[in-house]
Amino acid sequence: MTDHELHAHLIGQQGSRAALNTPVLVLDLDALDRNIAAMAALMAAHDVALRPHAKTHKSVDIARRQVAAGAVGLCCAKIGEAEALADGGIANLLITSPVAAPVAIERLAALAARSPGLMTVVDHPAVVAAIDRALAGAGATLDVLIDVDPGAHRTGVASATEAVALARAIEAAPRLRYRGVQYYCGSQQHIAGFADRRAAIGERTRYLGEVIAALADTGFVPDIVTGGGTGTHRIDLALGVFTELQAGSYIFMDTQYLDCDLADGPSPPFETALGVDARVVSANHAGQVTIDAGYKSLSTDGGTAIVRRGTPPDAQFRFMGDEHGALVSPGIGDALAPGDPVTLTVPHCDPTVNLYDTYHVVRGETLVDLWPVSARGRAR
Repeated sequence: MTDHELHAHLIGQQGSRAALNTPVLVLDLDALDRNIAAMAALMAAHDVALRPHAKTHKSVDIARRQVAAGAVGLCCAKIGEAEALADGGIANLLITSPVAAPVAIERLAALAARSPGLMTVVDHPAVVAAIDRALAGAGATLDVLIDVDPGAHRTGVASATEAVALARAIEAAPRLRYRGVQYYCGSQQHIAGFADRRAAIGERTRYLGEVIAALADTGFVPDIVTGGGTGTHRIDLALGVFTELQAGSYIFMDTQYLDCDLADGPSPPFETALGVDARVVSANHAGQVTIDAGYKSLSTDGGTAIVRRGTPPDAQFRFMGDEHGALVSPGIGDALAPGDPVTLTVPHCDPTVNLYDTYHVVRGETLVDLWPVSARGRAR
């Protein structure tokens, strides 16, 4: 049965969260809205645009709330995500990964013809030429940004010299318009200590400044300098180089970001809005119970989940296979019984969300809506 078949009748019923078939992806609506408002206010105070990354939530409904709060558009990791959001009426999308496969370039050209404000990144002159040809066939034009490698050797031009050469290639392509640069320091986002993260980002931002200066010296002053993320947003604002930030996970807060000092202070600046509700399915040992959430319910790349409610405060989560997890704590098998509910904070929100079809949107203990994960599985 689908989530709607299982749960639509529970919407609006007081206390209906307790009746959900688990495991389910649960979203605290009030915490989500407070997080969206807090980041929007911070960006506005620094006169920096916010283009949140939709690879985090993959949701038309959440994208609409972010745009309503002032976001200039959304980022998408892949063209499939952009297609899903465009189909939902979201404009001003930026595809943050290079689109290079011939069939994907054809889709990009078709999307450019129907999606207002679409942009993409490029990092190779051959791709620039291929996109320009496809746009001619579609009768469309497209704004592009130069993706700059911050040292990860994943994507992006590898030097200021290559950035200038690519800008010239874009200038020579009649259906492309150069708008600026993208620079995303992914590995630095999760440096736990604020001072260490600030030092690492400061060094990388100085390099970005060199690339921007080289572009400006050759007549390619960037209108847009986009990048950054939840982990570095305060530091990026203080450094003052970006014209817009791509933070994504701030809306949810997973254990990876809860482990980081995001704002140089004792408390996280955003609330934990996302969770997985699960239930005890076996309680035959004094120090351990088994729940119905395992590898199929939680990402495994960000460590382990944190037990947020429903158990003793010292309970630890352990994966026990595809379908199951263990909660370990002295006496927990006597404290909990089969059927008892628990809530987990997810290790890494982006891939965890991709495991589910639906957000179960709650206010307190009441289910208030069901939102589709609009771009689930759109990895191409």
